[in-house]
Amino acid sequence: MSKPTDAERFVLVTGASTGIGEACAMELDRRGSRVFAGIRRESDGERLRGQASPRLTPLRLDVTDADTIAASADVVRGAVGEAGLWGLVNNAGIVVTGPLEVLPLEELRRQLEVNVIGQVAVTQAMLPLLRMAKGRIVNMGSISGRVAAPYLGPYSASKFALEAVTDALRVELRRWEIEVSIIEPGSVQTPIWDKAQASAEELSEATDPAEFALYADDVAAMRKASDHLARTGMPVKKVVDAVIHALFARRPRTRYPVGPATRFSIEALKFLPDRLRDYFVLRSLGMR
Repeated sequence: MSKPTDAERFVLVTGASTGIGEACAMELDRRGSRVFAGIRRESDGERLRGQASPRLTPLRLDVTDADTIAASADVVRGAVGEAGLWGLVNNAGIVVTGPLEVLPLEELRRQLEVNVIGQVAVTQAMLPLLRMAKGRIVNMGSISGRVAAPYLGPYSASKFALEAVTDALRVELRRWEIEVSIIEPGSVQTPIWDKAQASAEELSEATDPAEFALYADDVAAMRKASDHLARTGMPVKKVVDAVIHALFARRPRTRYPVGPATRFSIEALKFLPDRLRDYFVLRSLGMR
């Protein structure tokens, strides 16, 4: 049997219903890859089928649900055969925002369950197939995994953790020549900003008004900054291009900070004393 070309390889993308995941799935399909697109609702799968080639297979995959993960692994195993799975793009994720003092702990657990535990669970299920292909794992990180911002503490904690998971996996899987990379975009033009705003509104309504009022000025500034970032975020294509490079480049990078502003922020802030770093972060968000 001849070795498959990059375009013919099997790739699973989680969180492919919208945003970055959907864009990655569609671009991979356009390039000829055989894509498994992890979705939460059947309607999302039907929409993707209408836009993609017959090569794309929607999979109902909730990264917090062991049964759907196992069922997805069975479908992928049956489809890839001896070729194995070339790529796993761990993109599924949510954003939980708000002051840590008033954040319900169940919301913090939900954030970590989706963005960290879920990524590891899917990776564990797919690793036997990735090992067969000597494939690639691409984790979707964020600049928030390198620079923590106020009121994004839960999200930043999850992305910092994903950095650690990526580093550990990269070394642990070296013997099987499985490459592991992490993508680190800044703000991107995707629906995740709307979802974050909705999450913040729900938290404010469920919190004691007197407690939430303690943070009123900062929260107002953060909402204004979020609106600005949503309007001025980088195109999704820049993130997709980084994912494609991590999947198919002969020597993929271990980290992909996406966008000049992201690279500058990561490099500049890591050399600053903490108090000065805090000053610049607050100033960038319009806070005092």
